[in-house]
Amino acid sequence: MKQAQLSRPAAARRLAPPPRAQRGVVVFIALIVLVAMMLAGIATLRSSGSAILTAGNLALRQSATIAGDLGIETGITWLRAQGPVTLEARNPGRGYYASFNDLEPPLPTGQQFDPYLWGEANWRDAAKAVQVNSGALDAAGNRVSYVVHRMCRLAGAVSGTGAPAGQECVTLSDPGKGGPKEAGTFAFTGTSQVYYRITARIEGPKNTVSYVQTMVY
Repeated sequence: MKQAQLSRPAAARRLAPPPRAQRGVVVFIALIVLVAMMLAGIATLRSSGSAILTAGNLALRQSATIAGDLGIETGITWLRAQGPVTLEARNPGRGYYASFNDLEPPLPTGQQFDPYLWGEANWRDAAKAVQVNSGALDAAGNRVSYVVHRMCRLAGAVSGTGAPAGQECVTLSDPGKGGPKEAGTFAFTGTSQVYYRITARIEGPKNTVSYVQTMVY
């Protein structure tokens, strides 16, 4: 009696080796990739946060610097309204000092005004510095104050018989001659002028502090 022949698929299954048990290698690799992607995402998030914080700080600093123009212009307006004799004497209540060494509190002799060494309490003292808009914050949250120093070694007259002994001043002497002040054959004329240094201090949001200085005559 003939034996029934097995079908081809059944024979193939019987001849094929048994499948090997899975060891979870693919899952392990996938977990490693996921951890790496997570770390990369965290690093990107932190980098973006730092960039945003830096941009915000730069914006606050720029805003504070721009606000300093208000202090400078206020100081210039006050200077223009004063007479030469008035500017020979100190007036701390208006933030004015007749010499660059005349400070509150005084620094060692010969040491020029340093806005960083002048404490915050002095800048906010109405008897030593001028608070623009009475110290009120502007629309951007900045508080502006300023002081003016005459660029002379001593208070008193700049020159002549009334000038104190050893007086030295930074002046613009005969501004009508030479250099860029002359155009063609026509030159501007003028007399000797004393320089004044205006220092503005701006307190902004998030403890932002900026200083702006300018020289005028």
